[in-house]
Amino acid sequence: MIRIFICITFVVLFLILMIPVGFVFFLIGLFNRPAKDQASMALIRTAFKILLFLAGTRLTLIGEDRIPKDQPVLYVGNHRSYFDIVATGSRVFRPTGYIAKKELKKVPLLSWWMKNIRCEFLDRKDIRQGLQVIMDCIKHVKEEQISYFIFPEGTRNDGEEGTLLPFHEGSLKIAEKSGCPIVPVAISNTHEILEAHFPRIKSVHAVIEYCEPIYTAELSKEEKKGLANRVSGMIAEKLKEHGDGKKY
Repeated sequence: MIRIFICITFVVLFLILMIPVGFVFFLIGLFNRPAKDQASMALIRTAFKILLFLAGTRLTLIGEDRIPKDQPVLYVGNHRSYFDIVATGSRVFRPTGYIAKKELKKVPLLSWWMKNIRCEFLDRKDIRQGLQVIMDCIKHVKEEQISYFIFPEGTRNDGEEGTLLPFHEGSLKIAEKSGCPIVPVAISNTHEILEAHFPRIKSVHAVIEYCEPIYTAELSKEEKKGLANRVSGMIAEKLKEHGDGKKY
């Protein structure tokens, strides 16, 4: 129980103590939004790394060199834990927003920092609002070079390790319509950090593998129709290879 207490304390103190910093970032954003985006992402990336350390999480990273460095991308990952965001967010090198559930928008301070790193809040029950979020993301990718990270299963998967829920194809339109590459991301063993034995946090070895990017601009119409199955298949294959992560 000590780890969850330490982690919660860190998050609360961070959100409170960073209020003055957030105000400075707000002022910077009035004159230079890209600078604010970079500074916000750098700060949150550091906070995520500290949180992983406090949780006792060891990461094995595979294929980071496969991520295109000269353009925004759409990361598409499986979703097993709240720590998926912490783990992947600790590794992004450019402003990267997450598509999050709308309920998080109501959390004081947390939602403000999420907006600072360009997260978007999705109401899964409101088709019109969901479409608007996708359109906004497409615009941000094209005009501001913002990357996005999505979990197209739509919710956390509490099934067996290595399994996937069906993918919702709509969010992949961000890549199809903006022309940015898709980077499938296979995330293994994060469920064991917290969710498998809530409220305890255990020291865990997790694995993140970035698959070969899919360049959507080069796909035919027929290939785009099967895009969700192709991406989920790539992730499923890597999850099977990871197993329990002990070989890494």
